[in-house]
Amino acid sequence: MASVFALGVLACTLPLNYLFMRKPVSGPPLALGDYFRGAGVLHLLGVLGGMIWGVGTISNFVASYSLMVGPATSYALGKGATMVSAIRGVFVWKEFAGASPAAKRLLALVFCFFLVGLTCVALAPVLKA
Repeated sequence: MASVFALGVLACTLPLNYLFMRKPVSGPPLALGDYFRGAGVLHLLGVLGGMIWGVGTISNFVASYSLMVGPATSYALGKGATMVSAIRGVFVWKEFAGASPAAKRLLALVFCFFLVGLTCVALAPVLKA
């Protein structure tokens, strides 16, 4: 399972990295050679991030086969990482600092609905009819 996941990541990463280098969201387009001129420390941080992601994903796969945890709870815990990332972006990096009050209300609703959804998925095996 993990090897198929890793092959999928590789198959997606190469073309998408090239696409985002050629058509960036901001800044000038980059050539493929610019990637190799990047600082080695930044490349190592990227590899470290990928390793952490891989270990977390494999742990999620393993937990889904556990009778005590099960696939629904494992899925909910795995998606909880998305919530942690969103919280970090909003409260640590202040990504929405200049947003309108309406956008901030919608953001609060996103957090609430996400947490309610994760809770429902996590409790589904316990509360099944």
